[in-house]
Amino acid sequence: MTLHTWWLFVVAVFLLSGTPGPNMLHILPRSVDFGMKRSIAAMAGCLTALVTVLTASAAGLTAVLTALPGVFEILRYVGVAYLLYLGIKAWRSEVAPLDVGEDHLSASLSSGALYRGGFLIGISNPKLILFAAAFLPQFVSPAAAQTPQFVILVASFAAVECFWYVIYAAGGRSLSHYLIRPSVKRIFNRVTGAIFVGFAALLLKTRPA
Repeated sequence: MTLHTWWLFVVAVFLLSGTPGPNMLHILPRSVDFGMKRSIAAMAGCLTALVTVLTASAAGLTAVLTALPGVFEILRYVGVAYLLYLGIKAWRSEVAPLDVGEDHLSASLSSGALYRGGFLIGISNPKLILFAAAFLPQFVSPAAAQTPQFVILVASFAAVECFWYVIYAAGGRSLSHYLIRPSVKRIFNRVTGAIFVGFAALLLKTRPA
């Protein structure tokens, strides 16, 4: 893999990761509700799931899913169900005024719970496995050792994704200042919920090639 090829990969991942997806839409409201510092646990969960999926894809898990389409179907429906749950939960969440002072951070969820929530969001999207399997090999040179190349690609992907997590979390923290009014918070919750349901619908239509 040449430096030019690596740069093409980084640019492509930068654009792809910047597009709002389940992970980003999970981190943004976490930052709103719990603050930038505590949302790091949710970011870590999403990032762990991403690296797990990319590593599994590089190791050939996609071949298993292709050979056993029933496994993909099970994962797909689990992902759909979880996204629907998150969408309904966001839609129906309370709209009490949001305190943007230093003491507003909720203690209702532990760091472990925030981490698990982020991990479940990331790991419940089997489409990412197939995407990674089709995307990563395009940047790997068959003439060189493949394992080091995959390590570089996965690490680069994770670094870019982490950058966008911070951007979305920072945006969510700033957004919290506009969510003091319950009416605005209700709109935000329902838009977020509707988008999660939309992702669930898209995932439901996904079929392995």
